[in-house]
Amino acid sequence: MVNSAYISLGTNLGDREYYLHSALQAIQNHIEITIESYSSIYETEPVGYEEQEHFLNMVIHVNTKLSPFDLLRVLQDIELHFGRERKIRWGPRTLDLDILLYNQENIETERLIIPHPRMTQRAFVLFPLYEMNKDIQIPTLKRPVSELIDELQDREGVRLWKRRSGEDVFELFEN
Repeated sequence: MVNSAYISLGTNLGDREYYLHSALQAIQNHIEITIESYSSIYETEPVGYEEQEHFLNMVIHVNTKLSPFDLLRVLQDIELHFGRERKIRWGPRTLDLDILLYNQENIETERLIIPHPRMTQRAFVLFPLYEMNKDIQIPTLKRPVSELIDELQDREGVRLWKRRSGEDVFELFEN
């Protein structure tokens, strides 16, 4: 069975664009994951722990034969491969990969919660998700992302950094 998942990518250490593109390549190279689409890249101010550099964030849509737990394991292995350290909650990181949505499932375990528990409060997740799929709904809320964006308290810290198409075109895998 092929499953549909949305994954957020974030980075704020070192060569941020390198980490995003390397993560995309690593995800695409997995035999059981196919990237179907991706958002523009957004630069965002840090949330939670604010004494750190700005992030680059984006969202991808993938199809996968992996279970949500196997997908989580693959994403965490990719994070570790690129030097992810978990020292400070919401602190600086080379790479952060989170499963936002998996089919229209609700999963709540000690290891994994889907939909991602804080995604509805994060402009840096909702803006790229909306860009990719204007009609997408969060299963636990049964409300479209557009309504959630309208209710966001803090949107000012999210800026378009590199457009997926148009003036500042970037390719998914640049040579």
